[in-house]
Amino acid sequence: MLAMQSAQAAPGIDTVYTEFGGGSKVRMLRAGATSDWDQRWFQSNGTSVRAYWDVSAGAWRGSQARNVPGAHQNLMDVGLTPVFRFQRDDGQGFYAEAGIGAHLLSKKYDNNDDKLSTAFQFGDHIGVGYVFDKNWEVALKYQHFSNGGIKKPNSGVDFGVVKLSYRF
Repeated sequence: MLAMQSAQAAPGIDTVYTEFGGGSKVRMLRAGATSDWDQRWFQSNGTSVRAYWDVSAGAWRGSQARNVPGAHQNLMDVGLTPVFRFQRDDGQGFYAEAGIGAHLLSKKYDNNDDKLSTAFQFGDHIGVGYVFDKNWEVALKYQHFSNGGIKKPNSGVDFGVVKLSYRF
C-alpha cells in the first residue's frame, strides 16, 4: 500500500503492477509502473487501441544452472517496453495487448540448456486481461526474451505470466 501511495504522488505514473512468471526450470518476479501515451487509434464502436510505456525491474531464479539439476542461477532484469492495448473506450472489461521492448539482465543466462550470450535482451509479450473497475486489473501473458540473433548462443527464454495491476 505504501508503494501505491508513493507512486500516486509521482507525476506520469498511471499504473503500478506486480507479475509472477514461470518457464522451463525458471521463475520470475517483477514489479513495474506504466505511463499512458494519452492517444487513441482506430476508434470504432466503443473500442480503440491505446499505448503506454512500461518500466520494470524483476528477478529470475533458474533451478538448473549450467544444466546441472538443483544448481541455481539468480539474476536481475530491468526493462522499458512500449505496449499497445486494444480495449473498450471506457477502460473496463476485457482487453488484449502486445509489446516489444529492451531489457538488461545482470548477467548472461545459462539455465536448463537455454543460453543467452548477451545481457541485452528484447522482451516481447502478448496478453489478455480484464479490468474489474477503474482501478484493478488482472492479466495473463506469454513473454519471450531473446537477443534477436545479435550473438550466439541465443536459445531464448519463455514465460507464462500472471499480472495484477492497480490504476490511479
